[in-house]
Amino acid sequence: MSDLKLLSTIRTINDYPKQGIIFRDITTLLNDKEAFKHTIDHLKDRYASYGLDFIVGIESRGFIFGAALAYALNIGFVPIRKKGKLPYKTFSQKYTLEYGFSEIEIHIDAFRDKANPNVLLIDDLIATGGTALAAVNLITQAGAKCLESCFIINLKDLQGAQALRKHTQVYSLLDL
Repeated sequence: MSDLKLLSTIRTINDYPKQGIIFRDITTLLNDKEAFKHTIDHLKDRYASYGLDFIVGIESRGFIFGAALAYALNIGFVPIRKKGKLPYKTFSQKYTLEYGFSEIEIHIDAFRDKANPNVLLIDDLIATGGTALAAVNLITQAGAKCLESCFIINLKDLQGAQALRKHTQVYSLLDL
């Protein structure tokens, strides 16, 4: 599937969640069985030889891609959630995003006491990179090594991927 075909499955919504933001809605990619299968198959092929122990997905759209990819690679999935959503002891990280502030958390035992696990961080989109950088910091704090961060969409003009590359490798399927 070409990049243009994949891009055509993503809906653009102007002024959401607030004025001036262009929102890239991946639900239309998810409900296109060929596009979703292509995306997961492509990522499975890319990461099959990385020696990954876990996929880490950022709430909430990162859960969708991350869980599917973890299943395809036959490895564990770890969620990073918004503050107060995980039931056990956590590490937390505050960050800024393009339209406000937030905080995310990971369980302190997220990687099941595996020594130095290799993980892939995944989310649907990287904009300014605040959430992703906070997630990489949480992964490190929890004792794992983030080999790469993966995004379906990279919004190049916001330079989040560029900033994140100072901390980990970055891969995206689509650069907009």
